[in-house]
Amino acid sequence: MILSAALANPVFHKGFSLQELTLGIDVGGTKVALALGDRAGRVRARRRRPTESTGRPEEDVARITRDVEVLLHEEGVETESLAAVGVSLPGPLDLERGMVVRPPNLPGWDEVPVRSWLTDALGAPVALENDANANALAEWRFGAGRGHEDVVYLTMSTGVGAGLILDGRLHRGMRNGAGEVGHTPVEWPGEPCSCGLRGCLEAYVGGAAWTRRLRAQAPETSRVIALAGGRDALTPEHVVQAAGEGDAFALSELERFNDYLARAIVSLAFTLAPSVIILGTIAVAAGEALCFAPLRKRVREHLWAYHADELEIVPAALGDELPYASGLAVALELLRARTSEG
Repeated sequence: MILSAALANPVFHKGFSLQELTLGIDVGGTKVALALGDRAGRVRARRRRPTESTGRPEEDVARITRDVEVLLHEEGVETESLAAVGVSLPGPLDLERGMVVRPPNLPGWDEVPVRSWLTDALGAPVALENDANANALAEWRFGAGRGHEDVVYLTMSTGVGAGLILDGRLHRGMRNGAGEVGHTPVEWPGEPCSCGLRGCLEAYVGGAAWTRRLRAQAPETSRVIALAGGRDALTPEHVVQAAGEGDAFALSELERFNDYLARAIVSLAFTLAPSVIILGTIAVAAGEALCFAPLRKRVREHLWAYHADELEIVPAALGDELPYASGLAVALELLRARTSEG
């Protein structure tokens, strides 16, 4: 049973061949998640805890190593049993050197050689991948992208990022810079973006920018403020909730969200011709009626028919399983690369 099927039946599988074990590690600003699996994505065991970074990366990585050792000990296996380790991390990353380079959510992690540290500690080949790419690999292998060769995965949390699977391969681009869809211009010159440019998609649909806009512009009579318990606590999640109750301001904000997101999707469709675009985070929370149905309609109005007829725009499928699936998907990519090289 592969991981996506296990979502409906979360039974961990025993009886693995020890030479076929893979390990996935997802390191985020708020949590560290580990999953032990096999080459087919079957999950044997998992572990999760708050990140609680010390700001001293050597100590943080040593703690992650201890987490791995505890997980393996609980399952009665040794580190020598690991065929590959995949690590999903916030960028930026230097993949050639296997280093994490100053991620905003991990203070103190400045040019940290995570790959070599984990390789030395675990005695297994290790691959790093930025979280957007790792999430895309996970949705492609186990979730909403299964069966597709050309996939775009978009996440809209604090910022906007994308992972691109083209012709069945992760596409990284020059200097691993592919997928920065959040900085596609949707207005000219437009609102200022945290990256220093203006008019970026992220400045309109990214969680941080949208939160600032809502707190500045939400009318006192809007249901969103009441749901948030005050203007200073307002977030896009309150907009989704209020829109579900029919609040006029919230509905207009989601219409604006859909409009700007559609502009970027149309550009992606003409440029990359994916067969499926997978949307995560806030779009999943908004759901079919408030996001996906109006978004598909808007996109269709601006595409040629043969693009529009074939393109699927769907919600991400993995939900709470995503951190575990992301690390495992990176490990599986490492195995695939080593097999093709051999």
